[in-house]
Amino acid sequence: MNPGVHDALNTFGPQADHIVDLWRIFLFITTVVFAAVIVALIFAIRRAPRTDALEPPDLSTVNRPEPRVRRSVGTAVTLAILGLLVLLAASVFTDRALARMSLKNAVNIEVTAYQWWWSVEYREGPVSETFTTANEIHVPVGRPVVVTLKGGDVIHSLWVPSLAGKRDLIPGRTGTISFQADQPGIYRGQCAEFCGFQHAFMAFEVHAQPQAEYEAWRQAQLKPAPEPTDPQAQHGKQLFQSIQCAMCHTVQGTIAHANNAPDLTHFASRRTIAAGTLPNTQANLASWILDPQKHKPGSNMPSNPLSGEDLNALVAYLETLK
Repeated sequence: MNPGVHDALNTFGPQADHIVDLWRIFLFITTVVFAAVIVALIFAIRRAPRTDALEPPDLSTVNRPEPRVRRSVGTAVTLAILGLLVLLAASVFTDRALARMSLKNAVNIEVTAYQWWWSVEYREGPVSETFTTANEIHVPVGRPVVVTLKGGDVIHSLWVPSLAGKRDLIPGRTGTISFQADQPGIYRGQCAEFCGFQHAFMAFEVHAQPQAEYEAWRQAQLKPAPEPTDPQAQHGKQLFQSIQCAMCHTVQGTIAHANNAPDLTHFASRRTIAAGTLPNTQANLASWILDPQKHKPGSNMPSNPLSGEDLNALVAYLETLK
């Protein structure tokens, strides 16, 4: 099995392991029940009396006692009840197993879902070490992660099938979900609650890293955006701060401090653009800036009809945000 595959049966954490075990129990019991019903149906069809339209009906068996049929029905009902009790018990024990995961030394993250992207805020240590990123969640391997969930506009649902189950993000309410990644890798997540036109293009990634690598990433995120040294990138920074980009986005270390769109302080270190819609390449970034509606119709980001020179400068600046 390889991390990165969006597959609920491809598990790499204790929470997902419990859920897939429950799924296997349900699959086995429901398959047995389905097979038994099909066998009974075939048996009944084969044993049904054959006649023609002109022959009068045989009513001699209407009032005849049928203890064998009664026993068969009683046995089937009893087995069905036992099966349902097994499924109920399995669900209860799985729920308890999910709640028993130790949260000692947990990483605390707050995720807010919007149409159609994810804001991710890290709250480890003092307030001065709080930072925000977007559409990527980085976690250390082997440590529990507690995610506080909020909905920014409509109901969304966070789902990383290889690590945990689904949990809704509801406006006006706060929820939580906990998980742990036992193996390094990149795990795909997805909004699992229909939330509008671009619901299918509201993905994210969970990057599980060794502790030292995770800490290095965290320390890098605490730093403001680097100052560009290339003249083209410097021009791009001036453009970013003077046009509508700064009205929605934040880049720490600049005058851009809006919170209506993803924080771009370390944008160039991310693998995708627009919540998993496009790989983060210069060509895709330029196309996204010019016409976001071409890739994600209905998104709140407006088009930016820049000249070729200005567009290249803006892309060059965004590429420095690592």
